[in-house]
Amino acid sequence: MSSLSTVEMTNLEIKTDIGTYKTGDVVPSAHILDLFLVIDSRLVLIEQDGMDYVFDYDPLIAEIDALAQDGHYETQERLITRIVGASAKYQEIQAVEVCLRKTPVLRGSGDLGVRIKVDAAALDAMR
Repeated sequence: MSSLSTVEMTNLEIKTDIGTYKTGDVVPSAHILDLFLVIDSRLVLIEQDGMDYVFDYDPLIAEIDALAQDGHYETQERLITRIVGASAKYQEIQAVEVCLRKTPVLRGSGDLGVRIKVDAAALDAMR
């Protein structure tokens, strides 16, 4: 029997500069990231406690934070593409799902987001 595990990070408000807005446009006050990493369950169901036995996601989160603040982005899609690329650097990650959304969208309400799911074959092709 095989199983997959997911490392999940949700509702992370990232510091970034995305979009080009005209006078009168609603400018988002926040960009929120959800990240789901599929990893081998052997990195979760461990025989003994210790960081040597699990996937250390802290370096990836630090890289995402740096990418988010790397300069101005016209689109959410470009930042998402870079996040997927950063995820592909880690062999432990078998698939990834990224959702980046901004808020507010209209009259002080709503979220607008872009989501992508990248399976193992696509992630391997990026490596």
